Amino acid sequence: MLNTEYDNVISWLFQQFPSYQKIGQKAYKPNLDNINNLVQQLSIAFHQLNYIHVAGTNGKGTTCSILASTLKEAGYNVGLYTSPHIVDFRERIRINGNKIEESDVIKFVEKTRKTKLSFSPSFFEITWAMALDHFIKEKCDIVIVETGLGGRLDATNIIDPILSVITSIGLDHTDILGETRSQIAKEKCGIIKKKKPIISGFLDPEIKPIFINQSTISNSLLIEVDTRQARSYFDKNQLIVEKTLEILNKNTLFNSSASHLELGIKNIYQNSGYRGRLQKIHDSPTIILDGAHNKEGVIALLDSIDKLYQYNNLHIIYGASNDKNIEEIIDLFPSVCNTYFVSFNHPRSATIERYQPILSQKNKKFQFHPNALNLLSNLKSTVNKNDMVLIFGSFFLLEDFLKKMD
Repeated sequence: MLNTEYDNVISWLFQQFPSYQKIGQKAYKPNLDNINNLVQQLSIAFHQLNYIHVAGTNGKGTTCSILASTLKEAGYNVGLYTSPHIVDFRERIRINGNKIEESDVIKFVEKTRKTKLSFSPSFFEITWAMALDHFIKEKCDIVIVETGLGGRLDATNIIDPILSVITSIGLDHTDILGETRSQIAKEKCGIIKKKKPIISGFLDPEIKPIFINQSTISNSLLIEVDTRQARSYFDKNQLIVEKTLEILNKNTLFNSSASHLELGIKNIYQNSGYRGRLQKIHDSPTIILDGAHNKEGVIALLDSIDKLYQYNNLHIIYGASNDKNIEEIIDLFPSVCNTYFVSFNHPRSATIERYQPILSQKNKKFQFHPNALNLLSNLKSTVNKNDMVLIFGSFFLLEDFLKKMD
């Protein structure tokens, strides 16, 4: 009975409150008025919590997960807010790796529906308010928060964190955040708070002045982490986490050690629900799932598998949302690989009609499959055991595979 009620509530949430995950740009609300009004009308005293705020084009989810897992190993009650979810809505809101209970989701939605709001909050705004309410009730010592989109006008930006982290700047969501890396950097830097440290990944000459300017205005200590020599993008994010933990140890009551970080990485899945990033789901052949969906993410992914794995032939299964720069991504594929384009069960999925003009223009050989699961099943039994099958392009695509594993 509870499960049916929960399913109905989730269905209502998606219908009632527009979600970027479902409909894209039309769900974006470029101001903080709604979320401020919502937490006020629902009497959510979110200022009483301690936060770490994390933004970035790539790496913010991984960084959040390592931080949350490490601080959990250090003995703290750690809230974690991330997006999007892959299989279950409750993945967005966790404490020490445990998803919010279905009953708590139901109660919060019922409370919201009974409140006579004078405005229509977005799906993301209502979800963030739910997370804050949950973290307060469960008395979290510290909450790790991933921005949803951008930074400056993201609903999560109502918090005043202990410190902020910006992992990377790349071209993604250019229809909303700006068409250049400089414009996007300005939006991400919007999470920098007055007199609070800001930790960043490597800053190149194009974006470094923006970070310096914003940190100077905010009188905030800017700490840059040189991530250029890391073996993989996970290692890059680990370096950022190490510096973040170092600053926490110096300036706050949240202390952790190198052994806590080691355990945090070892136990990252159970402590944070981390998955869908360089996730190996099969041996012989090696099968990897990853949520890389923009230029920088795909470059990092392909570089990482070359450094971390040995394999004979590469087979790529790629499925993207329709609004992505597919042409730019395809140009990154290795010249020698077997490429399979797929659609997935979502209204934003790119179809064969979207791929065909691009691929015919590039004179590339490819196959298109309407069912990614059937395709993978066939590849498992036909490719060489020393080959690699790499599946990426969208978390919606990964959902199909992870649902089968759950």
